[in-house]
Amino acid sequence: PAPVPAPAPAPAPAPTPAPAPAPAPAPTPAPAPAPTVQKVTLASKALFDFDKAVLRPQGRAAIDTEIIARLPQVQKLELVLVTGHTDRIGTQQYNQRLSERRADAVRNYLVSKGVPRDRIETLGMGETQPVPGVVCNQKSLRELIVCLQPHRRVEIEVKGDAVKR
Repeated sequence: PAPVPAPAPAPAPAPTPAPAPAPAPAPTPAPAPAPTVQKVTLASKALFDFDKAVLRPQGRAAIDTEIIARLPQVQKLELVLVTGHTDRIGTQQYNQRLSERRADAVRNYLVSKGVPRDRIETLGMGETQPVPGVVCNQKSLRELIVCLQPHRRVEIEVKGDAVKR
């Protein structure tokens, strides 16, 4: 009988490629700094004389302490909003203009201290936003001026990305 040929050896299995290494995890970006707003209300009694828009020395000192000293803590200064307010004594138009002049005076002082002018916005609200709860019905002008003092103020809001720790 004829010899039976030996079965051909089975072909070697095709090499399987090694699994691709897992991609390195993408670096996790640092969380975005939380936006922050610091709001400071400064009484015009310290900032300005009655019916004036020229900063008093006490007003400059208050701005230095409350605003300028805190600015280095802000990582990225976005905006400084300066809003002037008056009481109801005088006409609406006069009070509107006085509140604008007071806000401008504070802006100019901030600029003199190194705050970029293009980061400062000013608003004058006149007598349109009185402080809630202040009721004044005095008959004498002198007493009325004293009573209405809380309405005469400047609010400064500092907006930035975050406060450095």
